[in-house]
Amino acid sequence: MENVIITGATKGIGRSIAKAFAKQGLNIAVCSRNSEDLLLLHDELLKINPGIRVLTSKTDFSVKENVTAFAGLAEQELGFISAIVNNVGMYEPSSILDDEEDTFGKLINTNLMPAYELYRYFGKTMMASGKGHIFNICSIAAINPVVEAGMYSVTKFALLGLTKVMRLEMQDYGVKVTAILPGSTLTDSWKDNTLSADKFVSPDDIASAIISAWTMSKGANVDEIIIKPVWGQV
Repeated sequence: MENVIITGATKGIGRSIAKAFAKQGLNIAVCSRNSEDLLLLHDELLKINPGIRVLTSKTDFSVKENVTAFAGLAEQELGFISAIVNNVGMYEPSSILDDEEDTFGKLINTNLMPAYELYRYFGKTMMASGKGHIFNICSIAAINPVVEAGMYSVTKFALLGLTKVMRLEMQDYGVKVTAILPGSTLTDSWKDNTLSADKFVSPDDIASAIISAWTMSKGANVDEIIIKPVWGQV
């Protein structure tokens, strides 16, 4: 049985991805800062597929030592990690000139560092095994910056750049790397909006796209997936 790590998995896009992988029959390791949300997700995933293992860890993924500790726990408990979904992230609605003093470090450590550290932890193992698939949840802001969320756009641009380097480093070893660039997606960030759900991308759409890429033949890699609302960004 194969194993997947999904970061920031208790809500929104991450939750949909976790449910989709549970239906595929993978063991799942998930982390979040909220233990109650983790317990609910744990039970939901096992209800979807009682035959899988679900490893949960209350973890602040903005701290490097926590990232590597979680990686070690997942490897120890589940074995070889077949897939990684770097989904954890935060949105800060601020122009760069109006940022708080800690905005730069906070966003770098949440939106970029965990993907970098998980890649460094698992990359050589995947390389030696000649298999594995890494998904980085970037954002449409990586290619169309949002001036009202300047540093967020910068970190997502950096994550897309990291993804491209990772793909080039891995391509000679049969390890796949895919960037996901969602547009306006109906997550908790939009919970107070009054627009129809049809104006947004559904988190399940993102999950479906990832599973489609995951299930392709060994020789096929999907470099990037851009999914935007059909009527344009909200």
